[in-house]
Amino acid sequence: MSTLSTLPPKPPTQLKAQVNALNFYYGDFQALKSIYFPVEKNQVTALIGPSGCGKSTFLRCFNRMHDLYPNMRYEGEILLYPDAINIVDRHVDPIEVRMRISMVFQKPNPFPKSIYENVAYGLRVRGERLRQVIDEKVEDALRAAALWDEVKDRLHDLAFNLSGGQQQRLCIARALATSPEILLFDEPTSALDPIATAKIEELVNELKEKVTILIVTHNMQQAARVSAYTAFMYIGELIEFDDTRKIFTNPSSRLTEEYITGRFG
Repeated sequence: MSTLSTLPPKPPTQLKAQVNALNFYYGDFQALKSIYFPVEKNQVTALIGPSGCGKSTFLRCFNRMHDLYPNMRYEGEILLYPDAINIVDRHVDPIEVRMRISMVFQKPNPFPKSIYENVAYGLRVRGERLRQVIDEKVEDALRAAALWDEVKDRLHDLAFNLSGGQQQRLCIARALATSPEILLFDEPTSALDPIATAKIEELVNELKEKVTILIVTHNMQQAARVSAYTAFMYIGELIEFDDTRKIFTNPSSRLTEEYITGRFG
């Protein structure tokens, strides 16, 4: 089994985050069990595994989404570099964590506002008041999300008037506007058609030049196309972590092989 404990150590300058002995509990139920997980800077890491295995639970630890619900508990560390702050430490403000780590969800969830205001929202929350600065950052984010040319003449239209694929790219632009260090994707194309899916995958490939990406996907082909590293999870445990090519051509774990060949999950 190729887990972090068997991988050669990497200096923190190559990593954006490091997960050490992470456990997570909903009440008395342990959803994540002693996970060790490296997140390479400016790369895409895919999380795969059957439904209910803990992928989304793990992803949401990164921006402290679980803090919104009662009776949850973290143990262990998620160290965010370069300052090596443990972002799941109870003394760390989850709002500050979410400023550094943004998330795009399974289904497009634009706010009931204009296209412009959707992207500007996070900037205003951060206290930005200069219209010129907001205008520039909104345009930059929409360009980075490959949406600017499609919406530049209708920025004040309701976001709900966009197609599903455009709405998802708008949510990506909204996430990018505040210049996050890590971008989390939770099955971002599962509700989209093949054409829109291809655009999102192309966008993910471009965005890694600017931001570190973690993506949860049930689509094995998608994981193989977009990621440099892949982690296979099963029942709250990290079964295998390795280069994506090795995971899909020569996995070390029998469980990994059975999952990627469709024998379960």
